Amino acid sequence: MKFLAFATLAGSAAAFAPNAASKPASSLKDASDYEGMSGITFETGNKLFDPLGLTEYLPAKYAREAELSNGRSAMLATVGWFFPQVVGTFQGDDVTTTDPIDAILQADPQWWAQFIVFCAVIENLKFNKVKEGKSFTGGGEPAIDYMGLYPADPAKRAELEEKELKNARLAMIGFASFLSAHFIPGSVPGLPADFH
Repeated sequence: MKFLAFATLAGSAAAFAPNAASKPASSLKDASDYEGMSGITFETGNKLFDPLGLTEYLPAKYAREAELSNGRSAMLATVGWFFPQVVGTFQGDDVTTTDPIDAILQADPQWWAQFIVFCAVIENLKFNKVKEGKSFTGGGEPAIDYMGLYPADPAKRAELEEKELKNARLAMIGFASFLSAHFIPGSVPGLPADFH
């Protein structure tokens, strides 16, 4: 009986002991897939920005596409968060609030259906352009450039891609703080307790 109690204690103590085998350093720092990618600058310690280590499980191209897609959505969402507070609501009876979360719930389901179809059309267009050899992540002809703002000079392209990525990251962090301040008042320093 004493042996069983001792074995149980030893086994439970081993669960809290540090792992003797050292974890191999991430190969992403030296991986050729990540060489030359924008976003590896002094702000990120001159290494790939990946605080959660997700790129160990994802291909570089997919990780960057996801980061840019979410960042671009966050930039639009940030504008959408403040637009009704500055400009006001559109004429109509559907949405009567400037609170973005309440506005989502007040919007007519028909509007949501139109929005989903619109997003699907844009994503399909982007997908087809990428299949034609155009780029979604930079480094080539852009898949979508409606206004022709993407410069022809490679140095200016790299600079623009770097700016977009930094703004996208900032927008994702900013929008997360807006949501946090909305649902947990006072959780974000510098934002008012009644922030919406």
